[in-house]
Amino acid sequence: MTSEDLSATQVPASTSLANRYGGKKRAMTRKTKRNIVIAALVLGIGFAAYVATGSAQAPVTFKDIGYSTVDDTQAEVDYQVTKYPGATAKCAIKALDSKFAVVGWKVVEIGPNDPQDDPDGGSTTMQRTVLRTESPAVSGVVDNCWIVDSGK
Repeated sequence: MTSEDLSATQVPASTSLANRYGGKKRAMTRKTKRNIVIAALVLGIGFAAYVATGSAQAPVTFKDIGYSTVDDTQAEVDYQVTKYPGATAKCAIKALDSKFAVVGWKVVEIGPNDPQDDPDGGSTTMQRTVLRTESPAVSGVVDNCWIVDSGK
């Protein structure tokens, strides 16, 4: 045998693959598995708490009821606002022309309701807002409503 023959000896395939790609992966220890399960539980409980408190904070909703055009410079928008009776909300009302351009805009404040005003405990109230318009309006809608921060 020559020195060339010794260097040409075959290395087992498992050893050459291990050299190329690294050794076999170790299995996760019990401690690692337990820590992953605990982390998943903590995240799950945190997400559930976030969802529970987030849905409880949907403080105001609105529904467009209708609109009417008084004349070329005024429009009336009728809508319902549902909120906690003691809360104060603001709503942005807009009037649109035939090309959906805003021709009138107003932010109105809706104060606290008397719980005895409505059968639902005063949480839903009907509102009518008169808007001044710069050209004839063909539609009037509520753009958005939000609860006013009481400064607490």
